[in-house]
Amino acid sequence: MPKLFRKMFRHQGYTVRVYRRLSGRNNYNYEIRFRRDGYNIYASANNLDDAKQKFINKLNDLEKYGTTSVPAIPSTMDGFANYYFQNFYKRKVKPETLRIGLNQYKNHIYPHFEKIPLKRVTPKQCQDLLDRLDEQGKGKTADDVHSLLNMIFKAAVKHNIIHSNPMDMVFHTKHEQQHSSALTKEEEKLLLSSTAGTPQHLMFAIALYTGMRPNEYETAKLDGDFITAINSKRKHGKVEYKKIPVTPMLKPYLNGVEKIEFSSLRIIRDRFNKLFPKHKLYDLRTTFYTRCQECGVADVARNEFVGHSLGALGNAYTDLSDEFLIREGNKLNY
Repeated sequence: MPKLFRKMFRHQGYTVRVYRRLSGRNNYNYEIRFRRDGYNIYASANNLDDAKQKFINKLNDLEKYGTTSVPAIPSTMDGFANYYFQNFYKRKVKPETLRIGLNQYKNHIYPHFEKIPLKRVTPKQCQDLLDRLDEQGKGKTADDVHSLLNMIFKAAVKHNIIHSNPMDMVFHTKHEQQHSSALTKEEEKLLLSSTAGTPQHLMFAIALYTGMRPNEYETAKLDGDFITAINSKRKHGKVEYKKIPVTPMLKPYLNGVEKIEFSSLRIIRDRFNKLFPKHKLYDLRTTFYTRCQECGVADVARNEFVGHSLGALGNAYTDLSDEFLIREGNKLNY
């Protein structure tokens, strides 16, 4: 090859040959090759700087991964979303939260975007999806979808698949969350009488008379005079158990019970929603909190039962005795 068509450049101490070949009438293609010391790298482009950058990227990949073929990351909406859920999202949330997120994606996000390339997703498409959910009266769903889309696109930016997050231009006002409402005492009786003889009967009694969060049910254990469960509101992976005494209201349901086994949270929620369509499962926690107040349970004991933080100072210097917790728990008798 004539010298006019051959150049060289140096990278990390190596001399690399660059070949310029005629491509068409007036265009050139630049090929860069290096075969030495176990390396066999090839890159090409119609622009010399682009060819050099491709070569350098392949060299870096080879040194980092042992190959110039880095595992491909999906670049379509559906492909990358599933990649994100399985490799990142499930590491930071509980299984139930992951299940809900996947269902939201399957029911709302996928039908709207399907397998469109991420680079072709526009803010208008995202806005249209959220507007439609709002118009259907699905404000909470719109909030969840907004959050999921934002996470997916942020992850895509960090993977260099897209340069900007289309959600940055989307207008969305978070809907006003409805506060939980306690069941009446008549509704409490209906809940327990309607589920008598079913596997959910004991589950509802424990949920009602301990005030646990729904995502804490599966961690509940019977420990002498107490029910213990992992406090799900502790951050940074810290595991902390809370203790709720077996109150006079709960004790009759635990006669002969040695081990607590909760049904699927989905089954419990579905059964509850059929009985009380105007309530939500979390209202059982609100009911317990309300009964503690009505029965005169000390605030510090009630907060211990439901797993509320006492603040940095309170958590550091408060260590309530079992006797005190049992005495306060015995006030729950109505």
